[in-house]
Amino acid sequence: MRHYTGFRRACASLLASLLLAAGAGVRAGEVEVLHYWTSGGEAKSLAELKGMMAQRGHSWKDFAVVGGGGQNAMDVLKARVLAGNPPAAANIKGPAIQEWAALGALTNLDAMASFDRWDEALPKVVADQMKHKGRYVAVPVNVHRVNWLWANAEVLRQAGVNEAPRNFDEFFKAADKVRAAGLIALAHGGQDWQDFTTFESVVLGVGGAKFYDAALVKLDAQALGSDTLRRSLETFRRLRGYVDAASPGRDWNATTDLVIKGRAGFQFMGDWAKGEFLAAGQQPGKDFRCFPAPGTAEAFTYNVDSFAMFQLKAWEAQKAQGYLAYLLMGKDFQERFNLRKGSIPVRQNVAMDKFDECAKVSAQDFGKTAKAGTLVPSVAHGMALAPGQQALMRKLVSDFWNNPQMSVNDTQKQLLALAAGPQKPLP
Repeated sequence: MRHYTGFRRACASLLASLLLAAGAGVRAGEVEVLHYWTSGGEAKSLAELKGMMAQRGHSWKDFAVVGGGGQNAMDVLKARVLAGNPPAAANIKGPAIQEWAALGALTNLDAMASFDRWDEALPKVVADQMKHKGRYVAVPVNVHRVNWLWANAEVLRQAGVNEAPRNFDEFFKAADKVRAAGLIALAHGGQDWQDFTTFESVVLGVGGAKFYDAALVKLDAQALGSDTLRRSLETFRRLRGYVDAASPGRDWNATTDLVIKGRAGFQFMGDWAKGEFLAAGQQPGKDFRCFPAPGTAEAFTYNVDSFAMFQLKAWEAQKAQGYLAYLLMGKDFQERFNLRKGSIPVRQNVAMDKFDECAKVSAQDFGKTAKAGTLVPSVAHGMALAPGQQALMRKLVSDFWNNPQMSVNDTQKQLLALAAGPQKPLP
């Protein structure tokens, strides 16, 4: 008990020093943050955090890397760390956090986590991913639901689509109606991570959460070679016929803009897309609709944005880094940030009163699926597989999407070979 009391006092002393330094506004530190939040909605979300840091006297050095669904940012991060010049924090997640921690690159956040009772505030599935060998090394800021289908409400009315598509048969009927109205049925940005995002929602919708976990998370050979995966690949390929010719290489937010402006009916994308609708002044239910992807209403693919904290040498930089961690987990930031980002707070004790209907459904479904065992990590967004293996699967799925000569049988064989191969750690 004496040791525990001493530890708590040390935690309080640490936090007090951070708050005192920030409030005094002297000898404040600079915090350099690597991220890939560069779209309109994302930039507005990040501005909340920058403003809160500035109010406490700390300077923010933006280290933004555009594109690649975060992959470009990870490539730059590797180069910086290997050169001995890491940023204070980097937007990384899932198994990648464990790899960086295993290399000894991340700092221990247990003092802050204990003082602020992170274990009580976070869902266990999230808290476990923020820890390495039982110690916090990263801070989560939100929960994204990936298995969303977005739609322009006026386009659906014009096309005579009155109900949310509950399965892919219903989706294709709805898409046919939108196309018959002379509009793009499915807005899709032809980049490998966007292809993979759509694919995982198809697998979840065709096979269900248990099959998704076996095939894409556990890489079970029986699941990967099954008729269910064959149907998933066939359904995925069929979606390709509803995409416009300008799709290849298009960024996700430019793709969302097609739905916003009424040029397209649907888009498969995580709820960061909602940030773009909101930034454009649109309202859920009135201007745009949010549906669980066909066949996935009883499941939830989660993507948790988090900031891993790297070891720094300068004390002033460490103070700024510590205060950043404190702000990230604060109720005020969690509410303000997620209201703009489109996601939901990762803290379980943040009121949802100010959030829109899509966010409230997401929060309810997150809790419901966690209890039902149908809450699954997003493979496409780095929450399940080691980065090397995820990259190989992402490329294979994208090759299948883009090459009509690539057969379903050959793709299943390559998936089986990939699953059997060794995982590649960070260099």
